Amino acid sequence: MSEPIPALPCYLNGEMSTVRDAKVSVLDRGFIFGDGVYEVVPAYAGRPFRFDDHMTRLDRSLGEMRIRNPKDRAGWRKVVDQLIGAYAQYAGKKPEETNQLVYLQVTRGVAMRDHIMPPDIEPTVFAMVNRLYIYTPEERAKGVACVTADDFRWKKAHIKSLSLAGAVLSRQMSADVGANETIMFRDGWLSEAAASNVWVVKGGKVLGPLKDNLVLEGIRYGLIEEICRKAGIPFELRPVSREEVLAADEIIVSSATKEVVPCTLLDGQPVGNGRPGPIYDKLFAGYQQAKHS
Repeated sequence: MSEPIPALPCYLNGEMSTVRDAKVSVLDRGFIFGDGVYEVVPAYAGRPFRFDDHMTRLDRSLGEMRIRNPKDRAGWRKVVDQLIGAYAQYAGKKPEETNQLVYLQVTRGVAMRDHIMPPDIEPTVFAMVNRLYIYTPEERAKGVACVTADDFRWKKAHIKSLSLAGAVLSRQMSADVGANETIMFRDGWLSEAAASNVWVVKGGKVLGPLKDNLVLEGIRYGLIEEICRKAGIPFELRPVSREEVLAADEIIVSSATKEVVPCTLLDGQPVGNGRPGPIYDKLFAGYQQAKHS
């Protein structure tokens, strides 16, 4: 039996509420078609992390979907700050005592069901917040297990779309066997994981897939490149074959919720020596420095 929905703070169309009480129309195109986009902004010690980068990607996703951005950056920042404060109050703490995950969502709005994009309807704006789970040192020292699968999703993966059936199905593949992520390949080339970007280390160099329509450009794309540059680690974006992934010295997955995490087991086989590697250690240290800067 599922647990009851908690009274976590949320924002809906200009009003603060809770996820238990907020309601949208059954004709909202996000509900009917998954016609909308989202962003997930981590907040450390009450401060949004890489906020401008998240807003740039939100602008890009909305533009691709031909949905008007209902807020400017100051407006979005106000919503995020409101939710950070509301969650801290909900948790009985000060904002600087919390790590949070703020979810932002924009749908095209409410209209009678029709595949054609209706003009001049008001977008639905929804946002919610919850605790950001931070992997423990013991979990990081062990690393995570992943499985591989063919990438059967659509060819506009660069849009952070609400239409996540492909991601749900692929993530369930790993959950079914007790693994943490599903690393996907399209025609034999690495794309990404169900809910993460994937990085391959070979000979001390960090390799990642090209930023194109087949990969969601995670905010950590730019961040990991910055960390590599500062640490003197070679970094390259290019097509990465399945064979290169299987023969990698290290595999690292990254996302807003995972930060950077080593994959030490792939399809039941150890990656490298089966332990987090030296490049991961440097990336993790650089990530923590970026959080506190």
